Amino acid sequence: SLAALSATPPSLAGGFKRVCRGIRVEFRVSFVPVRARAHTAGPTALFTGLVQGTAEVVSFDNVGDFARLRLRFPENTLDGIKIGASVSCNGACLTVTTVEANEPSIACFDLIVETLRATNLGELVPGSAVNYERSAKVGDEIGGHCVSGHVHAKAVICEQEDSENNRRVVFEIDEKWSKYILPKGFVAVDGCSLTVGETSPGRFNVWLIPETIRQTVFAGKTVGSTVNIEIEAQTQTIVDTIERVLETRGKEKMSQDMQKKDRKDLEKAAKKAAKAMEKEGESEEEKESRKKEKRDKKMKEKAEKESFRDDD
Repeated sequence: SLAALSATPPSLAGGFKRVCRGIRVEFRVSFVPVRARAHTAGPTALFTGLVQGTAEVVSFDNVGDFARLRLRFPENTLDGIKIGASVSCNGACLTVTTVEANEPSIACFDLIVETLRATNLGELVPGSAVNYERSAKVGDEIGGHCVSGHVHAKAVICEQEDSENNRRVVFEIDEKWSKYILPKGFVAVDGCSLTVGETSPGRFNVWLIPETIRQTVFAGKTVGSTVNIEIEAQTQTIVDTIERVLETRGKEKMSQDMQKKDRKDLEKAAKKAAKAMEKEGESEEEKESRKKEKRDKKMKEKAEKESFRDDD
């Protein structure tokens, strides 16, 4: 091929020319159609956990199992956004349903019953603030960690301590999630990528720098406030996989132990049955002889014990 010839070392190429001198060489270039790519699903929403700011709740129409949320974003935030785009609001991935033509900074989102149940968005009222982040594009810097916008649980702020340059916040969460929240690991709190500090069953804490407080809803959070928690996906996968492997191995060992016990029980039963069959096949004389052997054995053992006592 042309590609192979062009890649041929100069020494070999010279020899090829000498051999082919006087011979007409004709190159034909053929094009092979590229196999059509298999259809793949469209890109899924991805967030970085770097909150871009806060949006104000304009209205929140809650009818029990469905709600319509209208948010006012900072100017130019929604430039280029389309219906169906994803926006993280307090860490929950919401779909844009409407962008108001006369007010392009206002967008509407529909919330279903599961979203209202699993997140703190059901607590919103007009004037409330929410963290927002538009979905990342290819080439964007992931300065936090990969966040899907799928909230796992809600947590409550149980302690909050301010110092000169930072704030320590302690959260209470259902203990079943504690195994995924590890010291120095990642966790998304209201969509904000944060590093975990200390942990204990049902509790963990984070440290907030002034910029994080200024840029997010943490500026208005107090003890008793509810936040959305998303566990870091890789941590959850590793923990679940290890648990599943250990559980499988435990079941396999238990099964092996049961099989071993069953085998021993069968062997005992077989020996017992064999002895019973031997007894059934014995004549009266053989039975008397076996009984006599047992008596003689017992008498011999007794005599040996008495002899041992006499020696003492």
